[in-house]
Amino acid sequence: MKRIRVALVDDQALFRAGIRMLVSSQPDLEFAGEAGDGLEGIAMTARTRPDVILMDIRMPVMDGIESTRAILSAAAERSTTPPRIIVLTTFDLDEAAARAIRGGASGFVLKDADPEFLLAAIRTVHAGSAVIAASATRELFEHFGVLAVPEPPEFAELTAREKEIFLLAARGLSNAEIAKAEFLSEATVKTHISRVLGKLGLRDRVQLVVFAYEHRLA
Repeated sequence: MKRIRVALVDDQALFRAGIRMLVSSQPDLEFAGEAGDGLEGIAMTARTRPDVILMDIRMPVMDGIESTRAILSAAAERSTTPPRIIVLTTFDLDEAAARAIRGGASGFVLKDADPEFLLAAIRTVHAGSAVIAASATRELFEHFGVLAVPEPPEFAELTAREKEIFLLAARGLSNAEIAKAEFLSEATVKTHISRVLGKLGLRDRVQLVVFAYEHRLA
């Protein structure tokens, strides 16, 4: 079995040591490398080519948002498979987490999350899905409740059914749960989700959730 190569970018040496030990203890994971700031993270990523990167947001020299953008941009220029990036946040949230998602991150988790949750998040994003921490989401969305903007014009382009699917997905329901609620097949729900993402210019369901609360649609 090919192991998932995991890298870490964080300015706290003790935290890096803990994550290194945690990842290395898993038979399906391999610790690929670490860096102490976003700029070092770019060089480390180019050198080690990890599958998944755990990226702190607030760091000296270069923050995690700019580092995420640079890493994904470099992968696109090389036409190589980009790493999946999980942003690490604290309870003191602002727009940074959402900016990281818009910059290409595959989700975010709290730095004090249970080890089991963090390991599950690594495996989930590597499999192609997105991860979002529920407790972080509440604070993020409360913040967006103050900064919200009027309904975007692209949302009006959705059909009535697509809007229903959008709102259910924004609440965190899975395809199976949406299918049951709307009396549809899971394949039909998946098609609707794809169309919604395309019309709104979003990459995945995490961006959909952030979009919904950013514009006070849910």
